[in-house]
Amino acid sequence: MKIFIRQISEKDVFDVTLLCHQLGYDLSENQISENIRSILNNKDNDAFVAVFENRVIGWIGVSQALQVESAPFCEIRGLIVDNLYRKNGVGKMLIEKAAGWGREKGNKKLKLRCNVKRTEAHLFYQHLNFKESKQQKVFEMAI
Repeated sequence: MKIFIRQISEKDVFDVTLLCHQLGYDLSENQISENIRSILNNKDNDAFVAVFENRVIGWIGVSQALQVESAPFCEIRGLIVDNLYRKNGVGKMLIEKAAGWGREKGNKKLKLRCNVKRTEAHLFYQHLNFKESKQQKVFEMAI
């Protein structure tokens, strides 16, 4: 299986939207297109896609995190691999790309957050040597 990883582009919006819908993120193509543009125009964010036979089968978003209370780190902001291509090394390839991006920015850590309901994803991350460092609750409010 010949898969290659490249930077995301606006032409990927249709496939990326379908992948988002697989995990229940029901954003419109217009919103995802706007998000991709914003990411590509921000030096502290990037996103990459996995391509197989000219079709996007996965994507990863990554960002540089700067906080007062901790050293800078790189954070995976989203990762989705098409249901049909899971367990073929695609997720690992995308994470390796994100880790490389983070190293180029001078980071020593790659972090991610994962919904407590996604137990299969937890096993995947642990298999790739991610260690659980804390549990937290996420709060939000409309502004």
